[in-house]
Amino acid sequence: MGNTFGHLFRITTFGESHGGGVGVVIDGCPPQIEITEEDIQFELDRRRPGQSRITTPRKETDTCEIVSGMFQGKTLGTPITILVRNKDTRPQDYSEMAQVYRPSHADATYDAKYGIRNWQGGGRSSARETIGRVAAGAIAKKILQQAAGVEVIGYVKRIKTLEADVDPDQVTLAQVEANMVRCPNTEAAEKMIALIDQTRRDANSIGGVVECVARQVPKGLGVPVFDKLEAELAKAVMSLPACKGFEIGSGFAGTQLTGLEHNDEFYTDEDGRIRTVTNRSGGIQGGISNGENIVLRAAFKPTATIGKPQKTVNQAGEATTLAAKGRHDPCVLPRAVPMVEAMVALVLCDHLLRHHAQCELLTE
Repeated sequence: MGNTFGHLFRITTFGESHGGGVGVVIDGCPPQIEITEEDIQFELDRRRPGQSRITTPRKETDTCEIVSGMFQGKTLGTPITILVRNKDTRPQDYSEMAQVYRPSHADATYDAKYGIRNWQGGGRSSARETIGRVAAGAIAKKILQQAAGVEVIGYVKRIKTLEADVDPDQVTLAQVEANMVRCPNTEAAEKMIALIDQTRRDANSIGGVVECVARQVPKGLGVPVFDKLEAELAKAVMSLPACKGFEIGSGFAGTQLTGLEHNDEFYTDEDGRIRTVTNRSGGIQGGISNGENIVLRAAFKPTATIGKPQKTVNQAGEATTLAAKGRHDPCVLPRAVPMVEAMVALVLCDHLLRHHAQCELLTE
């Protein structure tokens, strides 16, 4: 039913935004990976609501509970279940939405498909569902780092028309976490925060772009045709709430170049490794990682639920207006950063396991 993602490293998320809790079941995790609740909590704290004045004021600690699959600080190789209980629910804030459709939200389409929906905060369409993804992504990051030294770092690249100059090859997690908007360019971050503040005061919302880099990715991840690595990454990132665009490497800008200008020429470095002079391919060629940094970008629309009156209809098709109540992000970008990182890590971890299973069985 669309709640499971991955092949060998598989996750299934569960729960609704204002129900008892949300979480994830992870199947296919290798045994003896050292992981703690603190490792997972670090990532959840980056995603949680109420972390700054430019995010939703909903007060949730998002404290994780590892229910199964762990013993003495290590994974068992059995399914891992992680649960986060909802604490600060206010279903009454959404009572008006039981009959009235929020513009650009999932209300009307859920009714059209299922004939029933949880109108308390959006149910499964809420960004609260991503808690399970981020928790699983923490484990995927751990596996990638321990097995191959892979580092996945995301950051806010653009808010509306404010774009930051960031070097994906050099950016650090500390730089990303140095401010509330998660933009490692300090000058741009200050302008972004001011813009989000003003948008919040206006009861409106804005969108932008998250850029993500995966460094030290081994060559050979991804497979030809339908499971190309960039195709898998695109599906993963585009499955996030509010994500409306994806590009990798040169992306759409590459269409303005000639082949001679765009091609990444090869050379052999001083260690005898085949490298590329440029990286317009974004670390992937022919659907397979080439050992260069994987650089991708995800576009997030403005938050659909806003406090300004908008024209809409109710379930009977009658015209009405809606000024939404509840607690919502004026801009999803700062909290989307760990979500994008998680989805990238899940894809890379899955393909690392698939590569070992198919191509390294008889070479070790």
